[in-house]
Parts: sequence; C-alpha cells; structure tokens
Amino acid sequence: MRLTDLLKNVCAPPFEADVTGIACDSRKVEAGFAFVCIDGVEVDGHKFAQSAIQNGATVLITERDLGLPGQIIVPDTRAAWGVMSANWFGHPDERMRLIGVTGTNGKTSTTYMLKQVLEACGRKVGLIGTIQSMIGLRPIPACHTTPEAYELQGLLAQMADEGCDDVVMEVSSHALAQHRVEAIAFDAGIFTNLTQDHLDFHLTMENYADAKHQLFKKSRLSVLNADDPWEPVMAADLTGETVTFSAAGADADYAASDIRYAPDGVDFLVTGPDKAQSGRIRVPIPGEFTVYNALGTLACLLSLGVPFDKAQAAFASLSGVKGRAEVVPTGRGFSVVIDYAHTPDGLEKICSTLANSCEGHLITVFGAAGERDRGKRPDMGRIAAKYSDLLVITSDNPRREDPVSIINEVAAGVPDDTLYLICPNRFEAIRTAICRAEPGDIVLLAGKGHETYQVLKNGIIHLDEREEVAKALGMKNKWELGT
Repeated sequence: MRLTDLLKNVCAPPFEADVTGIACDSRKVEAGFAFVCIDGVEVDGHKFAQSAIQNGATVLITERDLGLPGQIIVPDTRAAWGVMSANWFGHPDERMRLIGVTGTNGKTSTTYMLKQVLEACGRKVGLIGTIQSMIGLRPIPACHTTPEAYELQGLLAQMADEGCDDVVMEVSSHALAQHRVEAIAFDAGIFTNLTQDHLDFHLTMENYADAKHQLFKKSRLSVLNADDPWEPVMAADLTGETVTFSAAGADADYAASDIRYAPDGVDFLVTGPDKAQSGRIRVPIPGEFTVYNALGTLACLLSLGVPFDKAQAAFASLSGVKGRAEVVPTGRGFSVVIDYAHTPDGLEKICSTLANSCEGHLITVFGAAGERDRGKRPDMGRIAAKYSDLLVITSDNPRREDPVSIINEVAAGVPDDTLYLICPNRFEAIRTAICRAEPGDIVLLAGKGHETYQVLKNGIIHLDEREEVAKALGMKNKWELGT
C-alpha cells in the first residue's frame, strides 16, 4: 500500500513509500513495514523504534522527534493507529451495518438480543464482545471486550468477506478512550446505563462518561436510556438522530409499562412513536435488567426498520447468554445461578431479581477483582448483604493483590447484623455454599460469569464454575448419605 493511502485522514506524509505491513509491536515488524510508536499504559513504543528499524521498518509514526530516519510525527499515535488500521483493511465497516452497545452493564446481553432478533429476520450477523466473537454461528475466541484497532479491523474485514449483513459490537470505555474504534462509523449506538466501574483507568465518573459519549458522536442513530442520570451527557452535541427508551415513566420515544415479572421471564407493553411500533413483548429471561436490555434492543431495531411483529416473535424465543443469570441444573430442591455481576449496580440487579423469586434463602458467593477500582469494594459488600441471607466472600481475579486484603475491603461494607463467611479459595467457597443450600434456596455465584479461568498472583488457572458446582453436588450427596 502506498504511504499516502495508508495515512489518509492522518496526515500528508513528507515522503512516499510502498508499505508492506503495519505493526505497533516491534517484534512483528518485517521488511517494508510502518511501525507505530504507541505510548501505552505500561510500555512506551517509542523505546522500540530503533529495534523496529533493525527488523526492517522503513516508516516510523511517532509523537516526538526521535532523530531516526523515516519518522513522521503526529499528535496522537493511538488515533493514527486506529485510522491506519481502517485504511489498511479498506474500511470494512462501510460494507455492513454496525450497531455498537456501550454502558457499564447489559452490553453482552443486549448484543446477543440484537443478534438473535436480526437472525430471526433472515440476516447474517457478526458479533464482537466479551464472551466471544461470532461470524454467523461460528464462534471466535475473544481477548478483549473490544479488540485492539488492527485486530478489530481484520475481524470486520473477515465478517464482510463472509457475507455478514450486520455486526453488533460491545464498545468498551477503554476502546473508546484508546481510539480502537477510530474511523468506524456506527449506524446505531445503544447506551444501557452508567454506574461506577473502571475508575482505576478513568479516575473520575466524568472521564468515564466522556469516553462512553464518544460512541454516540460517531453514530448515525443514538438509542439512549432516558432513565439513567447520565443520559443528558450521552445526548449532548450529537449530529445524528436520537431516540430514547424508558421503563420508569420518563418521557421517551419507546416506553415500557404494565411490566409483569415471573421466575421464567418478563413481559411488558411497549408504546412507541406510532401504533405500528407498539404492543406486548415477552422475553423468556427474568429480571428488571431484561426489560431494559430488551427495550433498548427493540427501540434500536424498530428505528432501523425491523417490523414490530417480527421483533415480537423473535423476542419470545430468545435464549439466555452464558454467565448472565445462567441457571445451572442441580437435580435438587435448590437452584444455582451464575452471573457476571462484578460492579455494585450489576450485583444489585441480579441479587434483587433472585431475592424477589426466592422461596428460601439467597446465598451469594462473590468477591472483587484485584488491581481494579477499589472504591466499589465496600459498596459491593453492602449491596450483597441487602438482599442475601448468607454471604460467602471469596476471590474473583485477585491478580497480584493479596486476596485477604481485597476480601477485607469488601467485608468493610457488610453490616454487622449480616451473616457472612470468608473463603479466599473460590473452589472452597462454592463447595461451602452448595453444602449449606437447602430446598427452596438459591445459590448465586457472582463475578465470574462466562469466564473459565481465575487470574492469581502466580498465573492463570482453570476455573469453570459449572464444573465446580457438579463436584460440590457430588460431595453434598456423599455427605448427606454419610459415605
């Protein structure tokens, strides 16, 4: 590719060259490559510019003068990398309809709802998200909620080449702040909600909100949760169309009323801009959060032209998402639910939902992630205690932090009159909860969700909570039989 084409919408290069590839990791550089020096969270790529030249780089994209041949200085190399990646793959987003979903909670569930409804309408859909990416029905492992710019553009190109009509994508605040979706024009963006999370990275809620806001500045249609206090921030200074949704009586384009909750799902009346976009929606997934996820999905798809009757039929047959209010069969008189809830808001949503449908006691197993926002830890303890009869406070992904120190910070928010146990070993915590469960109880395993691993100080270990539930049930059976 000619350097001029590679740097389109970045800068006018001071020289011309044929570029054989692009990289921001000097170890991946080959002869004729352009190397982009990105000053990252832990490593400054400028330090590896000389190494990139030795490996064959003929062009360096930098933010400062390194005194090296072939350098081109730009204000922001992360932004440049995003645009260059789009140019390299020929802007595959222009060949498909893209829907981005952002917010603290509900991104994964909303993207899966979008995918299933669109597929029911006969369209081939690509999905990019936390659990996995998919091209139609074919899964592709995911490393980040939103991949890095080059990997993302390559994945979009693959989806376009394989005939996807639509792509639904979780768009994280990190991705927006780090320009991973630079140069992508979204046909629609959905805002689910905003509550405390990732302040270790963004430092303030205002910075966090500003990062989320960037999605809607690059969306032709913005679909916003009118019940969230941060909605005005998301709606500010937009040039595209905006539609709103509400399940709490706010003035909105799409409103849910007469909401009926049941252990096996929800149904509600949707009132849209006209009669053709109104009617009852049934979703076989329980919880108030399901109402919001479905309402945002519906508002988006109806605004994009999906007929109400087709959407209505598709919602009635939706399947749940792994690790999101996932019920694990026990063959016993109590239930086990696995959920990804790892923020105060997410924990409150799942705990309140289960508490309202629990005939016995709610036993909640949870912890907090290491090397992440510490401020939310006592809030999680307080919220879990509010709805639960017994807490088993354990480890999430402690990483390099001391698990007991994390647990103590969580426990600091638990009221004195709440019964709780401390089990730093998550395997032991699951066994403890299962062995204490009686008929009518619900055991909630919160925080890990779809993850099948745990990140510890010494590395990553395998941990699939479904497997551990099965083992714990076997131990419980032996214990009860006295064998």
